Amino acid sequence: MAAHEGSEHHKKAAEHHEQAAAQHREAATHHESGDHEKAAYHAHIAQGHSLHAAHHADEAAKHHADEHGDAV
Repeated sequence: MAAHEGSEHHKKAAEHHEQAAAQHREAATHHESGDHEKAAYHAHIAQGHSLHAAHHADEAAKHHADEHGDAV
């Protein structure tokens, strides 16, 4: 495994959380204006980014366990 694999997963998780937040803000704007179809679209994209973020967080945890799990 690459030495920086864990940190790369943390960075990717953060990026996806930021993208999810932006999509949620966009969904809120459309919801407030009554355009529920666009709001739903952006909420769905936000959920996709949240899933990607969770995946990268899981991978970072796996990397940490592989690299440091025997230290206990």
